[in-house]
Amino acid sequence: MPRTHPPKWRRRKEDRPKDICAAALELFAEKGFAAAKIEEIARRAGLSKGALYLYFPTKEELFRAVVRDAVVPNIEAIRQGIAATDLPFADLVRTLLPRFAEVVTALPLGAVAKMVIGESRNFPELARVWHDDVVLRAVSLLSGLIAEAQKRGEVRPGDPRIHAFSLMGPMLIGILWRETFTPVGGAPVDLPAIARQHADTVLAGLLLPKAEQ
Repeated sequence: MPRTHPPKWRRRKEDRPKDICAAALELFAEKGFAAAKIEEIARRAGLSKGALYLYFPTKEELFRAVVRDAVVPNIEAIRQGIAATDLPFADLVRTLLPRFAEVVTALPLGAVAKMVIGESRNFPELARVWHDDVVLRAVSLLSGLIAEAQKRGEVRPGDPRIHAFSLMGPMLIGILWRETFTPVGGAPVDLPAIARQHADTVLAGLLLPKAEQ
């Protein structure tokens, strides 16, 4: 009598949500939110459409899970790394921006950010989730670092939130350029190079003379 094996997904039931999120992240990045079909996400994850709906009843809930599973842990890892060090603000910036470039290059987060921008009018929940779980976390983290550096006399006076926007603005432009213009013939951009050069440029404006020394 031939030996039978338990189905793959029965052996790995606890991994199904992560498999679904990984497949959804790929398809959202490739096709956008509206064009990414639940059937295709399920097929790529190795499930039936009905089985996928057991875990995520709507595509919006699936997007929220993708953000929680693929994006938020990276922000949290950066926050924990910062909390475990007492580096001066300049060294933090020179570490943080290249790390951000590394994460965005390794994962298709730029494509998802572009998707959120492009489709938020028809799917406002995308923008709400991205703001609450990604943008707000990142801006709050940076604003807090800047405010503490101001108290230590390292960073010039000014609204920490606006300083945070100045810090990340060129990185976001580089991401959008890479996702929008490079595929149609625009000159490629080197995000790690942008991170390194911008760190030196922005610090020249943010740091007080004492901190520069």
